[in-house]
Amino acid sequence: MKIIDIINQKAHNNETSFSFEYFPPKTDKGVENLYERLDRMSEFKPAWIDVTWGAGGSTSKLTHEICENAQKLFGFETMMHMTCTNMPKEEIRAALQRARDSGIQNILALRGDPPRGQEAWQQIEGGFAHAVDLVKFIRAEHGNYFGICVAGYPEGHVDGTGYDDDLKYLREKVDAGADFIITQLFYDTKLFLKFVRDCRALGINCPIVPGIMPIHGFAGFQRMTSTCKTFVTKEISDALEPIKVDFFDFL
Repeated sequence: MKIIDIINQKAHNNETSFSFEYFPPKTDKGVENLYERLDRMSEFKPAWIDVTWGAGGSTSKLTHEICENAQKLFGFETMMHMTCTNMPKEEIRAALQRARDSGIQNILALRGDPPRGQEAWQQIEGGFAHAVDLVKFIRAEHGNYFGICVAGYPEGHVDGTGYDDDLKYLREKVDAGADFIITQLFYDTKLFLKFVRDCRALGINCPIVPGIMPIHGFAGFQRMTSTCKTFVTKEISDALEPIKVDFFDFL
């Protein structure tokens, strides 16, 4: 089932929904632990789950495998991340076909981050330059089979040329065929609400899902907010300060 249909149905019924995002583990034991976690977390009945895609397609096969098993074994509706980074068009075409053959019907179309060890993002020969190119390719190859999600940035993209430009590019992704938007993490709701208003003013009328990252550990929190240049409110900083060593060192 397409996630956009789930979102619209929930909105029509005035129901709150949520989803979970998972990162493909680096070891076989980690994969085993992930499936155990999926089993436990299925009890919360998320509207869907999504699984990330390593830079340059480094986890593409495992990402697909996890999505396929999550649907078959645990009954989740899944959304598979897909990036343009270091991915020739033919590899993207093959990955999309594998997803379709497995019954995966939702794609989060992203440009992606540079591969490990590479500071700047670069388009490869035979690849795509931007997420909008991937959205167009999916629609051209598979019509309306896939539900497509794209990323939005309430605080601006770290590599962007400005907030207004980000909104313009987001409008292009939606016009190219994206069904809904999920945002980069944020910790100031005022920024998210402004982002939604700005999107609506620009004619972006599809659903906008807020991306929320729970704070599992202080080091990881610092790393992610630094990488994404996320504004952290004083209230959150003050709340974390007295427990960042005593509590988070045990996680």
